[in-house]
Amino acid sequence: MKGDVPYMDSKILVTRSSMPGMEEYIDEIREMWDSHWLTNMGPKHQKLEEELKKYLGLDHIELLVNGHMALELTLQAMNLQGEVITTPFTFASTTHAIVRNGLKPVFCDIDPVTYTMDAGKLEKLITDYTCAVLPVHVYGNICNIEEIERIAHKYELKVIYDAAHAFGETYHGKGIGSFGDASCFSFHATKVFNSIEGGAVSYREKWLGDYLYELKNFGFHGPEEVSEVGANAKLNEFSASMGLCNLRHVDEEIQKRKKIVERYRERLEGIDGIRLNVVQDGVKSNYSYFPVVFEEKQFGASRAEVFDRLAEHGIGARKYFYPLTNTFSCFHRRFDVSKTPAALHISKRVLTLPLYAGLGLSDVDRICDVVVSCKG
Repeated sequence: MKGDVPYMDSKILVTRSSMPGMEEYIDEIREMWDSHWLTNMGPKHQKLEEELKKYLGLDHIELLVNGHMALELTLQAMNLQGEVITTPFTFASTTHAIVRNGLKPVFCDIDPVTYTMDAGKLEKLITDYTCAVLPVHVYGNICNIEEIERIAHKYELKVIYDAAHAFGETYHGKGIGSFGDASCFSFHATKVFNSIEGGAVSYREKWLGDYLYELKNFGFHGPEEVSEVGANAKLNEFSASMGLCNLRHVDEEIQKRKKIVERYRERLEGIDGIRLNVVQDGVKSNYSYFPVVFEEKQFGASRAEVFDRLAEHGIGARKYFYPLTNTFSCFHRRFDVSKTPAALHISKRVLTLPLYAGLGLSDVDRICDVVVSCKG
């Protein structure tokens, strides 16, 4: 107990999944009891694909079981060999997808303002073995698209964006999935838009979508021919139905998130030792995360101390992204973290504070009160 309020009743989670009303979801799945079509690119899958193309402003999209398989199978479909330049300031999936395709990740440092790939450091990492660039849009911050694609075009490299944090965003009026050779999205339950689990690939050339369609279904090319070593990466009809429901409400959910972010900024902006997320010109944000970087010398408390104090008050926060993927024990010290100092610096100081559509502004104030109380 804390005062008269049970501790668990007052707990604030770092995120909470957006869901439609129960009746809306039941209405969406009802016809499946007549058709018994539960997976294998059924009518719900097909409808969600079409609705997403319209919403995201895309010509081509392929749905998959999750965002990781979107990355992994896109790399496989491109038949790449050699090195892929990416960043270590990302979720494990990005690096794992590269390694699981027999490719070597080469880590470019991040821009310490946007936390995305530092395009000024990209070109010097290109070798005769480089085959692709895999930049990551982070917290809804968009990569330096123009420079990355200029360099990639110069060296004839593929560009695959990890767009897991960038659903629904536009850059100078264009859907974020319109850039590069492909962009990979995650519809995980914690994302701005979710289909429980799910993912998608937007792509420029039609052959890539055709290839992905086969690869996500064990490599079948027709009913009796298996032409590739594929995977089982199909999005089922229940997940597609959740996606259809959530897509109807996603703009409303983003507006709720915007109000929460505005309250955070109102309370925390200008505090010495606290650095808030950048607001990028030309980007229509989805308000997916609220990262805060704590500089201990100026703020008077470390990231760890703030994290612990929040936890004491029943408030969840996340060290996201920490640790860097180039420090994972599964890679047995294959990579030199000293080559990505900006990423290392941010990873040791960043917290993402609770952010979801149902978070009350009074809860935001409570979170900010705790954060401010840590200041030395």
